[in-house]
Amino acid sequence: MTSSQTVSAASAERSTNTDQRLLEIYDTTLRDGSQGEGVNFSLADKLALSKLLDWLGVHYIEGGWPGSNPKDEAYFREVRSLGLKHAKISAFGSTRHAKNPADGDPNLRKLVDSGADVICIFGKTWDLHVREALRVSLDDNLAMIGTSVAYLAKATGRPVFYDAEHFFDGFKANPGYALDTVAAAHAAGAQRLVLCDTNGGSLPDQVVAAVAAVRARLPSAILGIHVHNDGGLAVANTLAAVAAGCDQIQGTINGIGERCGNVDLCAVIANAELKLGWRCLPEGRLVRLTEASRAVWERANMVGPNNQPFVGRSAFAHKGGIHVSAVQRNALTYEHVAPETIGNERRVLVSELSGRSSVQAKLADRYPALKEDAKMRAVLDEVMGKENRGWSFESAESSFELIAARQAGVAPEPFVLHHYRVSAHGGDEARQDLVEATVKITVAGGNGPELRVAEGHGPVDALWHALRSALVPRHPHLEALHLMDYKVRVVDSADGTAARVRTLVESHLPAADGSVLVITTIGVNEDIIAASWEALTEAVNFALLRRPTV
Repeated sequence: MTSSQTVSAASAERSTNTDQRLLEIYDTTLRDGSQGEGVNFSLADKLALSKLLDWLGVHYIEGGWPGSNPKDEAYFREVRSLGLKHAKISAFGSTRHAKNPADGDPNLRKLVDSGADVICIFGKTWDLHVREALRVSLDDNLAMIGTSVAYLAKATGRPVFYDAEHFFDGFKANPGYALDTVAAAHAAGAQRLVLCDTNGGSLPDQVVAAVAAVRARLPSAILGIHVHNDGGLAVANTLAAVAAGCDQIQGTINGIGERCGNVDLCAVIANAELKLGWRCLPEGRLVRLTEASRAVWERANMVGPNNQPFVGRSAFAHKGGIHVSAVQRNALTYEHVAPETIGNERRVLVSELSGRSSVQAKLADRYPALKEDAKMRAVLDEVMGKENRGWSFESAESSFELIAARQAGVAPEPFVLHHYRVSAHGGDEARQDLVEATVKITVAGGNGPELRVAEGHGPVDALWHALRSALVPRHPHLEALHLMDYKVRVVDSADGTAARVRTLVESHLPAADGSVLVITTIGVNEDIIAASWEALTEAVNFALLRRPTV
């Protein structure tokens, strides 16, 4: 089946399926998303994300703009070898230059030569842009649109989609001309007319009115929607456009993109499938949404917001004791959808706001002794007391579990500290000398005190190596325990140099089965070294609590 036949078959399926509305997802993460500040995908990233998006089940992947840069040129050569099973690759570009005939325009030729399954070009809708940016007449712009679409359709024999740039601003300024531009693309053979809120400033009712006008003018056209989030309404505008008659949704995973970003496909897809009953992805793929979101953040070398709807780490995190108690009885009380439907998970956070229900929900099954009122009260009292003095257990769940394990009487005591020392150098000139740390401990079950000296890149690294070297002879599997992240924050900044500091440590302990125990611990002290030592020793204690042997 050719690409053109595939698009036609999809259209037929939408028109004949009366039980569930089927929508097309056109992903532009690799092209429009890469225009976001701080986003820079390598060729390897783009190819890996293409496989990810195909695995997720999007219908179209916009790979880039052939001819705009060497990386996009290489992408269209190499993507053909990926063997994608579901998604079609789209090449993006613009209408011909005003001075060139379509068959003599080098940019259009690059689109033809890309070998992409689909070509998507944009053209001007807003008469302001036609006069000020293109500096051509309104009629010349219509000719540029029509001849470009017709040439690409004939030269490739493949579907041509048309993005009507600034459509909603153009419709507000000159509705008749805006409609003429999409009509010109439709008459020339564009198989999709995509209405773009390029500046991202439209309101839902304005989007609905404009889509209705296009639908009335071109009743047989298949419409798409492409919006930006400058007004914070991208998801609302997209869903409103679909309700008004658009069948294709263009956007990016996580909403990355220029300025305030594009519409977040994660939120759009989840709302469409779970709230409105529309089908966006193949059956069974919605549960992959959270994994896809986090993979894109990782490839972008960015940390996504915890409160990102549906797929963020905090999207189903419950902190208040009343909330946790209610969710334990019936998740609908504080969750608008089930987290597992989009591959996310429920998390119970522990803080001074927590109650008995929070601790029970998190740890009572692992530590049955906590079902005793006195032990439960002791856990809560310690948590509240420490949080009042600067601890924060939301980002240090391992330290919280150690509190519970100690109250339950099962926490390990792997060593007794005698002392530690750190020796560093200072001076006017920057030095590359390693810091030296000495640790003296008595390891439980050992033959007496262990005195270890180690060097490291900084005092915390040196202490970490010295402590671990003393423990490894008794606990060999701790050789694989690695410090992955270390953060410091001043708790009482008004106290100046006497302020307490909070250190957060993340450590990883791999297992033979390939799993990784992620350990998050905390330390608080006026002395940054003492706070760090507390967080490091908590990491060791937790590792031995969960994996006491190899």
